[in-house]
Parts: sequence; C-alpha cells; structure tokens
Amino acid sequence: VQLQASGGGLVQAGGSLRLSCAASGITFGGRHVGWFRQTPGKEREFVATIRRSGNTAYADSVKGRFTISRDNAGSTVYLQMSSLKPEDTAVYYCAARRLDTSDASYVKSWSYNYWGQGTLVTVSS
Repeated sequence: VQLQASGGGLVQAGGSLRLSCAASGITFGGRHVGWFRQTPGKEREFVATIRRSGNTAYADSVKGRFTISRDNAGSTVYLQMSSLKPEDTAVYYCAARRLDTSDASYVKSWSYNYWGQGTLVTVSS
C-alpha cells in the first residue's frame, strides 16, 4: 500500500491550493481517509477526514476554508484549501484509517495505519 501526497507549494495569504493524495494497493472508497498537518516541534494535527460514506469532518481551524473530497474511482482524495493563512503553513499528510477503529477516533493519528510522505505548504504573509 502506498499513498502519494502532492500539490504543496508556496502561496500568499488569502490564496488557494489543492492537495492530492493518490493511493495504490487500496481503494479509498473502502476506507476513511484523513489529512493531517505538522510543523516542527509540534504533534501531527488533524485537519479533515472523509468517511467511506462520503461524510466529512473538519478541524475548527479550517472549517469553512478547506474542503476534502474523493474522486468517483476512489483512488484519489483531495484537500482544497482556500483563504489560506500563514498559520496553515505545515507539512500536510494524507492517511488511511485502520478498519478496526471507532469513528470517534478520526482525529487521532494513531487510528491511521497508512501514511503518505507529506507535502509542504508554505503561506506567506
């Protein structure tokens, strides 16, 4: 199983980026998938998740600005980020959640067992 995150880059505050997470070895339609982010010296932070049903959930810090989605084939998950702020600067990781975890654990990084390599998003002020 491999997850490949891409789409990061440098953007000015107020701008937009779309991150992609492509999967091989699994189908996202059969998994809950999440995006996390991490800055140096801090723990990995939950950003958004899309469940197998298609329902989504977001961290309060990104609600209304970020949108997580999945293509019909279930092979790619996206994170559309708008109205970006300097505090959104981080390495962003996509991950697929373990099948044996409760829905309540979706914000916990330990409940995800497959991770992409991360893509850096830098938002300048």
